[in-house]
Amino acid sequence: MKIIIAEHYDELCKLSAVIIKEQIQAKKDAVLGLPTGSTPVGLYKQLISYYQAGEIDFSKVTTFNLDEYAGLSPSHPQSYNHFMHEQLFRHINMQSSHIHIPQGNNPQLEAECKVYEELIRQAGGIDVQILGIGANGHIGFNEPGSDFEDRTRVVKLSESTIQANARFFGGDPVLVPRLAVSMGIKTIMEFSKHIVLLASGEEKADAIQKMAEGPVTADVPASILQQHNHVTIIADQKAAQKLREASYS
Repeated sequence: MKIIIAEHYDELCKLSAVIIKEQIQAKKDAVLGLPTGSTPVGLYKQLISYYQAGEIDFSKVTTFNLDEYAGLSPSHPQSYNHFMHEQLFRHINMQSSHIHIPQGNNPQLEAECKVYEELIRQAGGIDVQILGIGANGHIGFNEPGSDFEDRTRVVKLSESTIQANARFFGGDPVLVPRLAVSMGIKTIMEFSKHIVLLASGEEKADAIQKMAEGPVTADVPASILQQHNHVTIIADQKAAQKLREASYS
C-alpha cells in the first residue's frame, strides 16, 4: 500500500488524474472504475481539462460505476447516473455503450446485480478503480459489517451514510434512499488491478488511520485494502493528520 499525502485537495485531484491519464495513454481501451460523491469532482474536472487539451482520448475507454441508489431513475437529479453525466461524461468523448452504471430502478435488482458483475468479468476486470471512503470506513456502499466475500448486491445504507448524503437531498435525510446497488468488496478486490483511494478533509481522518494502520476488520470495510497487491492512497493533509507512520510521501 502506497500512501501519498497531498498538500491540499487540488493537488490530490491532479495526482489522481495523472494516474488515470497515464493508464489511458498506455492502454487506449482502459477499463476504469469510478465513484461519485464530492471528493472525485475535482478529479473529473482535471480529466475534462486533459481531454480538452488533447492529452487523452476516451473513445475506447470503458467505465463501471461503483454504485447507484435503489429506486431512482437514471434521470433523477440525485441519481449517480445523472451525477456522472453532469460531472464527466457529457464533457468528454465517451461512447454511451461503454458507460456502465447499475440501474437502480430495475424492478429485478438481484438480477441487475448478477448482470453487472458479469459485465465487469467480461470486460477483463478494472485497470484502475478509484474509490472514496466514508467517515465510517465504507467503500462503495459496503457499510461496516459487510462481508469481505460479498459481490455486487443490494445493500441497506447505514444511518451515518444517510445523514452524510442528506446534503445532496436538500439537507433532508428522509429523502435519501435507504437501499442501493453496490459492487461488493470481493468484486472490488478481485477485479481491480490498481486501486486508488482518495480522501479529503478532517472528517475522513479517523477512517484513513484505521484503514491504513488498524487491523483488517469488517468494522472498517476499507481496511481490506491492506490485502490488495496494488493500492495507492492519496489523502490531503487534513485527511492524513492522524496517520502515525512518518514514512509516507
